[in-house]
Amino acid sequence: MSKKHLKEFIGFGVAGNFAHHLVQAGEADDFVNVKVDDENAPKGIFPFYLPGSNSFLGTYPLSSDTIISPKITNGNLQMEPEVALICDFVYKDGQVVDIQPNFFTAYNDCSIRKPDAKKISEKKNWGENTKGISSQIIPLDKFEKGGVMDNYYIASFLKRDGKLYEYGEDSAVLTYNYFYTQLKKWIISKLNTQQDDGPLENLSKHLKDCDYPKAMIISIGATSYTKFGETTFLRAGDEIYVCVYDKSQNSFDDIKMKLANGETTISGSSILYQNIK
Repeated sequence: MSKKHLKEFIGFGVAGNFAHHLVQAGEADDFVNVKVDDENAPKGIFPFYLPGSNSFLGTYPLSSDTIISPKITNGNLQMEPEVALICDFVYKDGQVVDIQPNFFTAYNDCSIRKPDAKKISEKKNWGENTKGISSQIIPLDKFEKGGVMDNYYIASFLKRDGKLYEYGEDSAVLTYNYFYTQLKKWIISKLNTQQDDGPLENLSKHLKDCDYPKAMIISIGATSYTKFGETTFLRAGDEIYVCVYDKSQNSFDDIKMKLANGETTISGSSILYQNIK
């Protein structure tokens, strides 16, 4: 799937779908007044790319090899290791009645830690080459228990001065708070009902304004950080990796060793490798 093809898809992200991530990222207070139906539910969905928009979100930010640091910011830059789904929309009378996940891939929801941002989206897109998506995109057989994703884990690393550090906790995709059918139903509901409220935005208006795109890229939540990842921000010269890998084919130690040896193509895996500029 080409970059040109992905440019046609709207870009969304799920906030707060892994335990502890928002607290570690210093963003839990942003959602203190956001009401959720279930204490384990994600907090909401944010846009990171609105094709055709005249706003800053109209800039296509995804890259498979580079992150450009913001030129001026009062916040720190941090990797957010995730899985992204590529889904088709099914609409009826201006409402999303279904989404059909067809592919998944490694994703970096790279974010500026801006304490004064009013919307999540303000932290997510500051120009071209400011987010990460692997070019190693894996077809989905089905987005439910018993499918290909059951064995997948998310690991992430930062290489600095030649040394490889564990950045996010090695996490099974099955430990997302919401996943498979529960996540799919929640996403559909939020696309139709989420309002402009606090850090969140009206998603149905974005879909309408973008002339009802046929598909979306949606990142489904960042893992918890290791102590190193929680306290270490990105800087020029760093190399970063997000690895979505099949643990029945490679162990965590296998993945780490192969990356340390310079491998970025690993069987049964989607690897995102980016340089920080």
